[in-house]
Amino acid sequence: MPHEAGPNQTATEPGTLPPDMLDGLAVLAVRVGLNLQPGQDLVMTTPLAALPLARAVAQAAYRAGAGLVTPLISDSEIVLARFREGHDASFDHAPGWLYEGMAKAFDQGAARLALVGEDPMLMTGQDAGRVARANRANALAYRPALAAISGFEINWSIIACPTPDWAARVFPDLAPGLALARLADAIARTARLDQPDPAAAWTAHNAALGARCAMLNAARFDALQFHGPGTDLRVGLAEGHLWQGGASTARNGVRCNPNIPTEEVFTTPHAARVDGHVRATKPLSHQGSLIEEIEMRFEAGRAVSARAARGGDVLREMLSTDEGAARLGEVALVPHSSPVSQSGLLYFNTLFDENAASHIAMGQCYASCLEGGEGLSKEAISARGGNSSLIHVDWMIGSEAMDVDGLTRAGEAVALMRGGEWLD
Repeated sequence: MPHEAGPNQTATEPGTLPPDMLDGLAVLAVRVGLNLQPGQDLVMTTPLAALPLARAVAQAAYRAGAGLVTPLISDSEIVLARFREGHDASFDHAPGWLYEGMAKAFDQGAARLALVGEDPMLMTGQDAGRVARANRANALAYRPALAAISGFEINWSIIACPTPDWAARVFPDLAPGLALARLADAIARTARLDQPDPAAAWTAHNAALGARCAMLNAARFDALQFHGPGTDLRVGLAEGHLWQGGASTARNGVRCNPNIPTEEVFTTPHAARVDGHVRATKPLSHQGSLIEEIEMRFEAGRAVSARAARGGDVLREMLSTDEGAARLGEVALVPHSSPVSQSGLLYFNTLFDENAASHIAMGQCYASCLEGGEGLSKEAISARGGNSSLIHVDWMIGSEAMDVDGLTRAGEAVALMRGGEWLD
């Protein structure tokens, strides 16, 4: 059956992406995601499979007046070669020199763009211990560059490119060309490329998320209470926490959209004030492995028990990364009616799946979600309840059956969401 072109797309050969869709994503990444400034350099990471989008981004960036676009390209076959042929000690090694160079670029004012689109299940069947060791070594080496991201010192963004391997995971029963076309259509819709003026649509969406954040910041809740099937979880909020969502202004003064798509408002929980039990409502695709049916129980902020029907070894390795890995660094609220949720798809990619449901994240908090957080020391952030870790892993707990209340310091419960939807 011939493929019918999706929104803002022209029909093309099976297995290829419409040029206008790539151009639309590229312009969105540069103009809305990054808000790249004239003369600003850009450091862009991309999997080899997303090279068509990377090329389109480079053109859009230079048209916007970019100084220099520097691409850093990874390849799935080279990644797998390490696990097939690499000696054991190699899994405790990472290119610190590369990340130090990225950190220097950020110090000098460069923006950061991450293109995603690799096979989300690439690490399936690989030794979980080696995967965890490699991830830990990489996280340690990445710290100098990550500091500019987590501290929101620069304008940065993440955007996805539909690729054949990813499409095959999302649509395993479709022919490759049709699967890629379906994934491209879904990404276009969640990125609002189906709107007559995508940039204007993002301006309106950002304003709605900003209004939601303003309401929550004015309420100054002490905690959130989640009630749903398999979930009764109280999440204390950090002292001086701030809600964020949509576009935000980085410390360099540039307003950008770090994630495209985004449907969440999020803040920093208190690392020592999380209690109860919680059950995942969607599988978690983590570092190339799938973790399904996660259940955790928290006491005094720490996950004291954790299980999964599939991928339990990966989950255990993740939670043992360091002391902060078993505590929360983020809590986010997402309505069940979000475009990502309504697509009905499991994307096997946290950039999308976290925007289909309310979620929590194990590990590192965002300093930008604390009043004056950008200027706080690590010790001061910890004193307010902010968590520190090498990891930051989101997993989904929201659904059409989830209720959320905001709890005041006096213990009063204020209904925020019912049946997964905001109460306005």
